[in-house]
Amino acid sequence: MRVSHETIYLSLFVQARGALRKELTRFLRSKHTTRRPRGHSVMNGQGQLRATLNIRERPAEANDRAVPGHWEGDLLMGKRMHAMATLVERKSRFVMLVALPDGHSADVVADALASKITELPDQLRRSLTWDQGKEMAAHARFTITTDVPVYFCDPRSPWQRGSNENTNGLLRQYFPKRSEIAYYTQADLDGRGELRDSRRELADVIERFAHASLPRSDLKEWPERRAFARAKGAPNCRSAFA
Repeated sequence: MRVSHETIYLSLFVQARGALRKELTRFLRSKHTTRRPRGHSVMNGQGQLRATLNIRERPAEANDRAVPGHWEGDLLMGKRMHAMATLVERKSRFVMLVALPDGHSADVVADALASKITELPDQLRRSLTWDQGKEMAAHARFTITTDVPVYFCDPRSPWQRGSNENTNGLLRQYFPKRSEIAYYTQADLDGRGELRDSRRELADVIERFAHASLPRSDLKEWPERRAFARAKGAPNCRSAFA
């Protein structure tokens, strides 16, 4: 007789009770006291995003990173469920951090992202890719304000926005889990020393975007202080966090 690994795991969680559960749980890396089988979800219609564009509808120029202006985004969580938003440009791996001092409800996130991304020239805001998080439930509001369509990854598929996932991992060096990030203002995130671009990095951005026929004057208007990735030993991600 063959028994799947899920059956074994579930039986251990079901049988463990009281002191035995505590004794077994301490050996688990996650310290979870219950187990939900992979792929299990309660499909009751609550919390599902509506009227979304799937990532498969994203333009080919975004998929092959041929043209700048296509972004990936997510929330970076801190202590007491406070968060900031991170935006990564797919071609250059250029990073912007967005403060969320008023929480991360859908309307707040949509307005904060819209305010930040409209700082860019029109040619550099072509699309945004996000996961299935409910913080983007007001994606239509964001699109109306910015004229930037939002494409959503498949459920439980973080690799579909891998540039952002990788960058968030690097950011954890400076914003560890359970650290207090609620007090960071937008000026703090733009101006912190370790997140500040050097002029050489800014020139690199201009050079990378030159082929897109963007006016150099537009690029010079970008704020010079940005979290622009250059990770030592990681050729596919750029971070200023060295």
